[in-house]
Amino acid sequence: MSNWFTVKVKYTKQLDNGGLKRVSEPYLLGAMTFTDAEARIYEELGSIIRGEFQVAGIVRTEFQDVFQYEEEDVWYKCKISYEDIDNDSEKAKKVAQNFLVTASSVKEAFDRINESLSGLMIDYSILSISLSPIVDIFPYNEKLYVDSNEEGIEKVKQ
Repeated sequence: MSNWFTVKVKYTKQLDNGGLKRVSEPYLLGAMTFTDAEARIYEELGSIIRGEFQVAGIVRTEFQDVFQYEEEDVWYKCKISYEDIDNDSEKAKKVAQNFLVTASSVKEAFDRINESLSGLMIDYSILSISLSPIVDIFPYNEKLYVDSNEEGIEKVKQ
């Protein structure tokens, strides 16, 4: 099972007017560990960002799920809440979870999170929807992880 990590990357970005500006941008990626997250961000951004870049920070981020729609590239963080029964005390407790969804507006994010969660058998409330600073998302790819481990094992055997 993978985890979500927010990785802040610093690099020099070329602006639309041709000027250069040093920026720090957050990316979200699925990885097994912090080390995997750092290795993956270098692999993923190496072909996208021209010039040098450095990882400024990596933080484990709690997202229950990510809903990406092809026609949109702006990310919204949606926080929902529902009641669950504690098995030990048999009392109701509130559970909050975060989701990410692409949309062109807060209203569209609201509609899309409702559409994406329509299969849930519980009643939930949407507590908040906010614009996320995340630039891009790189989901965990189990095949990529297995292939890289097999290559490493082969090198050790030789």
